[in-house]
Amino acid sequence: MPHPFFQVDVFSEVPHLGNPVAVVLDAAGLGDGEMQRFARWTNLSETTFVLPATRRGADYAVRIFTPGGELPFAGHPTLGTCHAWIEWTGTDRPALVQQCPAGLVPIRRSGSRLAFAAPPLLRSGPVEEDMVEHVAGLLRIERADVVDAQWVDNGPGWVALMLGDAEAVLALRPGLVDRDVGVVGPYPPGSPFAYEVRAFFPLDGATREDPVTGSLNASLAQWLVGSGRARPPYVVSQGTALGRAGRVHIDADLDGTIWVGGATASLVRGEVVI
Repeated sequence: MPHPFFQVDVFSEVPHLGNPVAVVLDAAGLGDGEMQRFARWTNLSETTFVLPATRRGADYAVRIFTPGGELPFAGHPTLGTCHAWIEWTGTDRPALVQQCPAGLVPIRRSGSRLAFAAPPLLRSGPVEEDMVEHVAGLLRIERADVVDAQWVDNGPGWVALMLGDAEAVLALRPGLVDRDVGVVGPYPPGSPFAYEVRAFFPLDGATREDPVTGSLNASLAQWLVGSGRARPPYVVSQGTALGRAGRVHIDADLDGTIWVGGATASLVRGEVVI
């Protein structure tokens, strides 16, 4: 049976310069194996499957698959899935709630942007010194180049390193990484962006770089804002080294809730047979 299908570009105002996600709607009845097989076939970083919600307060449920397995939460798939669900249902509500294995994720929209509330960190705090040295080696930089390091794990398991500036981040040429690594460096005051971010992860025996990463930016914001390094609202640039133009908008409520948002656009619409 055909299923409604969208491919959504997330975190860029310019088509094809964000991060794409494949979204299969009306996916009830699909088995784990079918979802995983289709995710491998799309060969995108994530493919999502929208199901009826089973928890009170949720508008819909989503399962998020990479080509290699399922994730409990991911940022750009959250926004892309919500965008597709809004177009498919025609809802005009400004606030929605997504159910995923990591829990309930509030989402709000303003104009062409959607934003999700950053989920709680599963692991935080300083990174052990031997791990900092190890990750610096993976990135082919000196330990002295690392200004600070924190665990910023909200599902994918991110370890984050801060470098001295955005130029140092853009200059990275990592070796073979063995874990999910996020790197952040500040731009000079008065620049259009507060930080440059890059995200590296291992896949199929190689180091891959994610164009724009919502989950990493969410946990980075919790670290940077919580430590007083950053003051929202601010905008992060990501994907520059890959020829993308990712723009992640970070904001915060008075209660401290961090919101991670960006532009979303449907670039493919149709049906798929699974």
